[in-house]
Amino acid sequence: MKKVGRATVALAAVAIAAVAVVGGSTAASEQAKTVTIGWAYDGVGAMAPFDGPALAAAKTRIQQVNRTSKTKLRLITCNTQNNKPATARACATRLLSQGADIIMTTCDVDFATPVVQASINAGKLTVAPCIGTDQMGPKRFGAKGRLAFSYGNVAQDEGSAMAEYAWKRGWRTASLATDTVIVYFRNVVQAFEARWRQLGGRIATEETYQSLGGNQASWTNVVTRLNNEDADVIVTSTAAAFGAQVPIITGLRTLGNSTPILNSWAGDGNYWYPRDSPVSNYYYVTFASAFGNDPVRAVNAMAARNRAAIQKAGSTGGFITGPAAIDGILVALRRTGGNTNGAALAARMERFRNVPTLSGLVSFSRQFHTVFGRTYRVIRVTNNTPRVVGTVKAKVVPKI
Repeated sequence: MKKVGRATVALAAVAIAAVAVVGGSTAASEQAKTVTIGWAYDGVGAMAPFDGPALAAAKTRIQQVNRTSKTKLRLITCNTQNNKPATARACATRLLSQGADIIMTTCDVDFATPVVQASINAGKLTVAPCIGTDQMGPKRFGAKGRLAFSYGNVAQDEGSAMAEYAWKRGWRTASLATDTVIVYFRNVVQAFEARWRQLGGRIATEETYQSLGGNQASWTNVVTRLNNEDADVIVTSTAAAFGAQVPIITGLRTLGNSTPILNSWAGDGNYWYPRDSPVSNYYYVTFASAFGNDPVRAVNAMAARNRAAIQKAGSTGGFITGPAAIDGILVALRRTGGNTNGAALAARMERFRNVPTLSGLVSFSRQFHTVFGRTYRVIRVTNNTPRVVGTVKAKVVPKI
């Protein structure tokens, strides 16, 4: 618990610095103006538990900023209705036609692509609150992808942090279960394996499954194979909203397998806990706790302000990425003197090194347009009750 205490002091200092960064107009070159942010979000589909809380908390942050900053933020939104490609493209077009200076998009790069392409083709800075892959940038979108960023944690960093936490727990043998449905899920497990092997960990088995579009029979086969292996921890990256998480966890527990299960931020939230088979010995890393027990008081205050929206969407810690994105955008605007040109903002954002936000320190690089170096909360679920049990920060961002 002492380690958590030291982390609490450091995280609180970051939160205070973030308030100072965005709370006032400190640059003489900053112009009094209104900047319009257009947000294309999923309000009804698989990404709604992640998009909704981030958007709600971002609205709170914008209200706070507009009370003190010379740069005023105007927010306009469009529901992509489960990220249907045609609807998403139409949303982007609509937001741009309404004068959006900056476009924000959903929390998965595959689903976000129609919006990202429309936005970067228009020369706009394009930001996702919580995409978790290195593809939100030039890797997927080419030269124009220099305009695309995410305030999620890059999968390489997140998987590495998971490995380091598992190693600190004394676990030495891991079974890997990769959900192949989206890049983020795959990359997290790949990064875990890369860092795990660097640390000296052993892999008991490597299984794959597909959540959306998969079937119960294939998940049952994965459960059987995982159960047959002697591992200290079972590692995956998947979200209950995609379908496979609950059958795999309950399947293992029904077989009497009590091995700890370690998931990424995708497994956050309490919206999926089965009442008839309470979840226990389940861990995940996340941005922040949505349950009022985060080590940073300002984070708990933001969660309290947005409790209804966060609980409606399933109580995921990704809510904090909405305010983090707003904090980062304001830093970039301040550093450009208020210039909203997409290339100018992107050039500043690409040089972010330990920039304070409500979510902690964030960094970008030419390679990674998704955050690395953030301090994760580790949450353990026991009998459907989530509790912060520590923090972890990746020491290495492995190549995958």
